[in-house]
Amino acid sequence: MKYVIKQVAPRRQPFDLTHDLNPQQRAVVEAPAGEILVLAGAGTGKTRTLTYRVARLVAGGVSPERILLVTFTNRAAREMTARVEELLGIDMRKASAGTFHHMGNRILRRMGHALGLSPSFGILDPEDARTLLAGVIAEQGLAQLSRKRFPTPKVLANLISLASGTRRPLAKVIEEHKLKLLDQAPMMEAVAKGYAERKRAMNLVDFDDLLGLWALLLEDPEHRAIADELRASYDHVLVDEYQDINALQGALCDQMAANHGSLICVGDDAQSIYSFRGADFTQISHFMVRHPKAQILKLTVNYRSTPEILALSNRSIAHNRNQHRKELQAVKPSGHVPAVIPLRDVYQQAELVAQRVLELHHEQNLPLSRIAVLYRNHAHSLELQVELTRRQIPFAVRSGLRFFEQAHIKDVVAYLRARQNPQDSLAWIRLLRLWPGIGSQTAERLADALAAAPAGTASREVLLEQAKAAKGRAKTAITRLAELWQHLSDPTSASPGDAIRKVVEGHYAEYAERTFPNAQTRKEDLEQLASYAERFGDVDEFLGELSLIQGMSAENVLAANDPDDMLVLSTIHQAKGLEWPVAFVLWLSEGRFPMASSLRLPKDEEEERRLFYVASTRAADELYLCYPMIEEAHDGPSHILRPSRFLTEIDHAPPVFERWEIEEQPLDEGDA
Repeated sequence: MKYVIKQVAPRRQPFDLTHDLNPQQRAVVEAPAGEILVLAGAGTGKTRTLTYRVARLVAGGVSPERILLVTFTNRAAREMTARVEELLGIDMRKASAGTFHHMGNRILRRMGHALGLSPSFGILDPEDARTLLAGVIAEQGLAQLSRKRFPTPKVLANLISLASGTRRPLAKVIEEHKLKLLDQAPMMEAVAKGYAERKRAMNLVDFDDLLGLWALLLEDPEHRAIADELRASYDHVLVDEYQDINALQGALCDQMAANHGSLICVGDDAQSIYSFRGADFTQISHFMVRHPKAQILKLTVNYRSTPEILALSNRSIAHNRNQHRKELQAVKPSGHVPAVIPLRDVYQQAELVAQRVLELHHEQNLPLSRIAVLYRNHAHSLELQVELTRRQIPFAVRSGLRFFEQAHIKDVVAYLRARQNPQDSLAWIRLLRLWPGIGSQTAERLADALAAAPAGTASREVLLEQAKAAKGRAKTAITRLAELWQHLSDPTSASPGDAIRKVVEGHYAEYAERTFPNAQTRKEDLEQLASYAERFGDVDEFLGELSLIQGMSAENVLAANDPDDMLVLSTIHQAKGLEWPVAFVLWLSEGRFPMASSLRLPKDEEEERRLFYVASTRAADELYLCYPMIEEAHDGPSHILRPSRFLTEIDHAPPVFERWEIEEQPLDEGDA
């Protein structure tokens, strides 16, 4: 007996577009199929608009399986399709909705046989990929390099991934991102080739292959029949967060829509801030070059921020020349004028933020979790984290560790701990394992010898003695460490800041370049740590303060009345897509934000300005823009800092901010 399940046609237009959407959103939803770029400003309801676009297509008779919806998280795809199901009362599970990698996986399961992949191929997670790369490096004898160590698998994996996403030769990517390793580019290319061969032989792919092999099926003339079948699988392609795609993802979008021409891309060029990850700004800025017959629609009605905050944001982003121009309009009523606050130094900046946060929390009954402090670099939060800890204000760092808990900070501090207390074998083990040729067992043996040395015996002498018995790379490493220890023992290293800089110059900068994809950021963190350490008279005082800060930090979290109510600290990159009633932006000083390195090329300066735009549009009701006027220098007189160009260039009539003047009130005797 056969039992037939009848397909139920979706109800026609079960929602009221006039009631549910504003005119701009409705224009996007009702636009005829074709090539469309939707420029969706911050807080303008782009997700809602894209969801209704899908719902209207399905309500109009398009089968869900004929729609390709590409988002940057699978969660976003699930939320959109769930909302469509709610609107239409139908099952959307057949829709191809998810991330680029999710779709690439599905396509390669079906058609990867043309590339020699079986349907059961495995996918390497990042850790497995690094393990496989390490094996190839070892096979080719590169792990034994001593004078110039080969980059770690993590760094090499990052470079290979960038080359894939940007569709550029690996050597070019190395030249741009790791210039100091350029002389090793031929060896790195050989490893990348060996890595690709090993993956193919083992029926494995990594995350980049999910996109690269998908593109190969579409672009290689040998697979023309499969490419035609792939394109014919869909009638509509919709892409979210289009400003964040890389060159490879852009090519996939264009290829998948090449036959039917129904391509709708939603994004905001003013929020394109991920070039360091390989995002290609030209994909959205030059959309009309690739699609000359395309239509551009704009979403500019902002539901998040007050008119005052939008006036400042609009005026700032208008200074970018390379953009699709638009101006956000507020729905909310007028509110607080954004405040620009010059502070004496970073310590007063931290005091201002901490005090104002407490006022907002206690006087306005605003939960701490509804307040965000944003900054360009993680190091810019150092002094604030210390101040918050002292005042017992609980805080959470979004997608990252607290400043003093980061690996590179603890690595360098271990040198100071071992110098001050040679019996600290844990510190010795940590720093010894950073050196090439010194594994766990060797590090423990050396640490025991250093910790057991008689009082008065210099650690350098013990290291030199141990170097005599060592071999190969370990011998070289221990000898170099002994030389560094001589510099650290010099009386001129009595200052904790000087000691930190000698560790970085003598070893850690080189280690960071080989070990971390974001080596430059970590080195900037360490310079910030050194500057902070200058406040202390000696290393003992500095280390004692660090211990107290870390201990108090743990106590604060445990003692908080509501452990979930914590002030949010975040880099601006991590804050994109989020919003808070109140936002503080720190370190708006020229050379810090924008960063000095970004001022060499106009495109880099414009990305920094887009970053400022993203920061300012995170605030719904109150925005505080802070900058220190003086920076202490370790090698001479203090520096006078100028306000960021992002502030000076918008400082004209009519005013879009008010300037606060800071007065310090001395403590009453009873408060001391």
